[in-house]
Amino acid sequence: MGLAFTLVSVGDVSKRILLGRKLRSSQLGETLLPKRIALPVFASDALSSVAYAPDEIFIMLSIAGASAYAFSWKIGIAVALVMTAVVASYRQTVHAYPSGGGDYEVATKNLGVNAGVTVGSALLVDYVLTVAVSISSGSQYAASALPFLSGHEATFGAIMVLVLMAMNLRGIRESGTFFAVPTYLFMVAILGMCGYGLLRLLNGSLPDVESADLRLDAAPGFEGPLTTFALLFLLARAFSSGCAALTGVEAISNGVPAFRKPKSKNAATTLFLLGLIAITMMMSVIVLAKQMGLKYVDPLELDRLTNADGSPLPAGYDQHTVIAQIARGVFDNFTPGFYLVVTVTGIILVLAANTAFNGFPVLGSILAEDGYAPRSLGSRGDRLAYSNGIVFLAVMAIALILAFDAETTRLIQLYIVGVFVSFNLSQLGMIRHWTRHLKTTTDPADRRRMVRSRLINAVGLSFTGVVLVIVLITKFTHGAWITILAMIIFYIIMKGIHSHYDRVALELAADEQDKVMPTRVHAIVLTSKLHKPTLRALAFAKATRPNVLEAVYVDIDAAATNRLLDEWDERRLDVPLKVLHSPYREVVRPIVEYAMEIRRANPRGVVAVYIPEYVVGRWWEQLLHNQTALRLKGRLLFAPGVMVISVPYQLRSSQIARERELRGDERVKAGDLRRGRVMRSSSSKGQIQR
Repeated sequence: MGLAFTLVSVGDVSKRILLGRKLRSSQLGETLLPKRIALPVFASDALSSVAYAPDEIFIMLSIAGASAYAFSWKIGIAVALVMTAVVASYRQTVHAYPSGGGDYEVATKNLGVNAGVTVGSALLVDYVLTVAVSISSGSQYAASALPFLSGHEATFGAIMVLVLMAMNLRGIRESGTFFAVPTYLFMVAILGMCGYGLLRLLNGSLPDVESADLRLDAAPGFEGPLTTFALLFLLARAFSSGCAALTGVEAISNGVPAFRKPKSKNAATTLFLLGLIAITMMMSVIVLAKQMGLKYVDPLELDRLTNADGSPLPAGYDQHTVIAQIARGVFDNFTPGFYLVVTVTGIILVLAANTAFNGFPVLGSILAEDGYAPRSLGSRGDRLAYSNGIVFLAVMAIALILAFDAETTRLIQLYIVGVFVSFNLSQLGMIRHWTRHLKTTTDPADRRRMVRSRLINAVGLSFTGVVLVIVLITKFTHGAWITILAMIIFYIIMKGIHSHYDRVALELAADEQDKVMPTRVHAIVLTSKLHKPTLRALAFAKATRPNVLEAVYVDIDAAATNRLLDEWDERRLDVPLKVLHSPYREVVRPIVEYAMEIRRANPRGVVAVYIPEYVVGRWWEQLLHNQTALRLKGRLLFAPGVMVISVPYQLRSSQIARERELRGDERVKAGDLRRGRVMRSSSSKGQIQR
């Protein structure tokens, strides 16, 4: 029986290459974000919605034909009003709750635990959908630009999620710096395109988009004049789809701890900038699309688009996105401008998922701290990021992308339900927060501020409440029920986790019986052969002074057993050797059964099992040693009254790992001198000392 164990982290070198060197806990302040980096980190999701929210508005309105596009700018204004109310409401939230709990903390403290768990489940689902929708939309853009990706969008999307996961595992500061450039390029490109387009509109030189000459037929059943109810329902569907522009706004309230001080003020400023930029971009795109004669339908219903003479479009007609059509028209005399807009839009759709990669891990850590999620989600990794939460989000998003084949049109129907559930409960919680504080506040200035804040949250609640009702009515049968079901499942799981932790805490609570000493300790030392690891384990077991000490050997080969017995007698060891016969050549089962037999004979005593283990230094050496020790531990851990003690024996190769670790710790790294972790030697020129 070879008992071996390896004290080597397989893949440690590759991990350092991918993630970078470890950061001390004291370096957490170095990972905090200034506003110029926080804006692209937390706002990329909401800003990127400009790339698909207008598309969804025009798709919904196209059901009634091109004449319904007259309502596009009105729907855009309605969405902008809701976004204004939501941004103003969340500015109150980040000041009142700067700890980063966001909607979850607000709902829990003001509406109760069940409301908080509901918000937590809604946000978890929304973050997963944010990644899935953004990456899927970006994959569609990539497939349009690179024909060889056509048909492989889901695979490409999964790869992009893995890339984002790796970037975020390196730490929020590094990922934020990496994503800042394309996000700012996207802002400049879209605002520049819209500004130039509106300028051309004013001087009368704005051209039409490529689809302006096409004829748009109404969907079956909508050919004639619409009744008032049908028109209102159509506008409600378009409005609910356009509200996808609001997703991502809540991420800032969940990520306040990642801001530099003053955290609340910087977060509120970032929220204001986010709202201003997003509304400007969205309204500009909608106005330009309408003025340039856009015709846009669901990609699955391209047969509703025909040439002006009624003839069908050529086979394989590629309907370009709204922004792509506007950019081609606005920059008809400047091709690089068109390519810049399309390229950065595709990039930002992929990087928009980074908002969720920053919000989800923070929320997961808070839920873990409160006992509603596995404790592992609250652990920071080598780079001070919540690594387990990042990996979990990536796995869930990849599963969703593959399940829906990266089709944005199908995924968008699942979107925004969860986020508006959290919006509503958060605003209701903030109203109760201000009401409670008004009862105890006497200062007139503070009371005026609280009344104003409560009014803002009340307006936000009324707006988001109406949107939630509209979304549920118009999207329920189109996929929103899946989101609701997922929220219910997460809710049940979270409550189950909390109940489990409560039961375990109650079970582990110390009482007077825990002071009772065992009446007897029966120690057994597992023996595979008579060598140094066995002798060391015997010596250690003797030092613990058990009531009974014996060595145990499993007989699976008669010749080997006889040799061991002869060696045992020759060395005159004062520890008896017990041989367990195993006719079926099993090693683990006889030892477990023997330990349990001893335990049954003396229920108030304990059985101490000493296992000699090898410690090796090279990863491939682990493959050359039997893993019986690990399997045996796994079985004995479930045996009541049985203690398992590992007695390591370091082989020479283990020194290699030790020296490598020491070299890694002592090596001077880039930036150590600047940060004061090393100092220059005064006695030797150019020498660095710790």
